Amino acid sequence: MNDNKRRRRKKESTAVQLNEHGDGDGNDHNQIDVEKQGGVKTKELKEIITSLILLEEQEKRDQVEFEKEEQDEKLFFDSNHEKKAKVMLDYYSQLQEYHKETDLKDGVRKRKGRANNGMVAANLTAAVADAAELDNKDDNYGSEQGEKGAKGAPQRRLWVKNRSKAWWDQCNSAEFPEEEFRKAFRMGKDTFEMICNELSSVVAKENTMLRDAVPVRQRVAVCIWRLATGEPLRLVSKRFGLGISTCHKLVLEVCTAIRTVLMPKYLQWPDEESARRIKDEFEAISGIPNVAGSMYTTHIPIIAPKISVAAYFNKRHTERNQKTSYSITVQGVVDPKGVFSDVCIGWPGSMPDDQVLEKSALYQRANQGLLQGVWIVGGTGYPLMDWVLVPYTQQHLTWTQHAFNEKIGDLQRIAREAFARLKGRWCCLQKRTEVKLQDLPVVLGACCVLHNICELRNEVMDPELNFDLIDDEMVPEVPLRSVNAMKARDAIAHNLLHHNHAGTSFLS
Repeated sequence: MNDNKRRRRKKESTAVQLNEHGDGDGNDHNQIDVEKQGGVKTKELKEIITSLILLEEQEKRDQVEFEKEEQDEKLFFDSNHEKKAKVMLDYYSQLQEYHKETDLKDGVRKRKGRANNGMVAANLTAAVADAAELDNKDDNYGSEQGEKGAKGAPQRRLWVKNRSKAWWDQCNSAEFPEEEFRKAFRMGKDTFEMICNELSSVVAKENTMLRDAVPVRQRVAVCIWRLATGEPLRLVSKRFGLGISTCHKLVLEVCTAIRTVLMPKYLQWPDEESARRIKDEFEAISGIPNVAGSMYTTHIPIIAPKISVAAYFNKRHTERNQKTSYSITVQGVVDPKGVFSDVCIGWPGSMPDDQVLEKSALYQRANQGLLQGVWIVGGTGYPLMDWVLVPYTQQHLTWTQHAFNEKIGDLQRIAREAFARLKGRWCCLQKRTEVKLQDLPVVLGACCVLHNICELRNEVMDPELNFDLIDDEMVPEVPLRSVNAMKARDAIAHNLLHHNHAGTSFLS
């Protein structure tokens, strides 16, 4: 009986050991697989966490820089306020002493007191002028004195902060070298003069009792130099001898005038005669008939907006530059000379090229049937449609398809180089600007118009201003939107080889 109990206990002990150490090779292998899968997931999780940490550190650095700039500005304004308060307190103390003296004196002393009154008033004038010089908000300050006599008109006196205009006076002189003028304003004197004459009726202002109006040439020069260099407003202020807020106002006023007056003349969709000439020139370049324009979309960097931040977040630029980037888009169609015939400005940087196209006036024009029988050439970021011609995107291309893509690339390069000259000539498009988001479309539109004027007047751009254009193209979700367009593209590709317009690079 005891032997049976011992044998039973031994079997139970053996079963427990098997359960603890695994019941075979199969369970051991399963455990190893689970451990491997867990290692892979851990590695992926670490990579995700590392990316998040990098983005968080960048945001923290940006926040620290912003807080530092904000603190510097606060200290600057506090210092100005203290100085102005001290000046006014000194004046008030002098005024009180004066009144005490005049109360005690009579007769001849009163007459002398009135003379002293003039001195106190002069001290007041100097004190207020000193306080005005500390204020960086504007460059002109006025003070109105009381009426003198029943028939006397109000006498006004103007205090102006002394600012040097030596640089602009030098540029504005007839002796200033043409080459130096072109380097500063990205155009020759004749082109600049033409723009001033065109805008004169809109931007000119009349003199007032308080100040003389800024001349038209100086107004236009402030705007163009700001767009050309992209320098901050404080440097524009020093160059032209004007207040910072005045310079900001002038830039927006002149850009608005350019959009109102010059855009209808220098940036418009071609008429029938011009369209025929454009088609012939594009066909001479590529052998592809009925091409009315070459299309491209670029991104303009901006400061993170206060609303809809996610919409303007540029994921591809952020990943490439390892720095949080926000942008807006500019879509443009150009002719063979790189002159814009259509632009669409201001859609958020998170939108791909095909979605920007669908939001544009060009797309609406096509839906109304106004682009029948013509092609707009685009890159791989656009879909193939009845009026949009794009290259083949599949992996394995035939000789005919590859030759077609080469010719499409020649036309697409025209638009790409036009945008490179646009950004190279107007450096304000290369970096984040101080202009508010709602004002950016007006400024960007003015840059496109000025680009067209320079191109039409054969203004040669300095090679030092060449800009490397980097924009990521994403294949649209629906790359093929028309079967007829697919057949038409195949026919064009076949005719290019049949008429010996393509394929020469394979033979060389």
